[in-house]
Amino acid sequence: MRALAEQSGVSVNTLCLIENGKVSPSVSTLQRIAQALQVPITALFESEIPRSTLVHMRSDSRLKAAFSHGSLEDLGAGMADRTVEPFVITLDPGADSGPSPIVHAGQEFVFCLDGQIDYVVEDRAYALEPGDSLLFDANLPHRWLNTRPAASKALLVLCPFEGRDRPTLRHFGMGEGK
Repeated sequence: MRALAEQSGVSVNTLCLIENGKVSPSVSTLQRIAQALQVPITALFESEIPRSTLVHMRSDSRLKAAFSHGSLEDLGAGMADRTVEPFVITLDPGADSGPSPIVHAGQEFVFCLDGQIDYVVEDRAYALEPGDSLLFDANLPHRWLNTRPAASKALLVLCPFEGRDRPTLRHFGMGEGK
């Protein structure tokens, strides 16, 4: 526990509270723990789910996590050797990915379900409305934001080329890579 605290920068007391279910950690805290353990952040949600080569998930049983700008639902939890990371994301009004562009390996697919999500990829803006999609190489600097006064929702599929790359951390965390 002390080694994890040192590597993650999260105090031993906080780690104990998380382990015992006394507090719900923020996504940035989960990011630091996942980085220290060298696992994708999604692995922290999958501990009780057996690994499979087929995943059927009912809408009421999705793993959900809140982050500082909204929430995400993992649509692929339990899949062995994932090469894609599918999520339903809900972005609060005014939410954005931060001041610095995001860059990661692989590809990214966004399909707007509700509201409007503005993506800027290589300084070119795309206003995604329901039914609109965007597919791009994720090594292109990109940002996202919800300028609407209501929540927006999208299907986000991250396809990292390298297992060590952590695109979810860059999109929804507050640590390195953002």
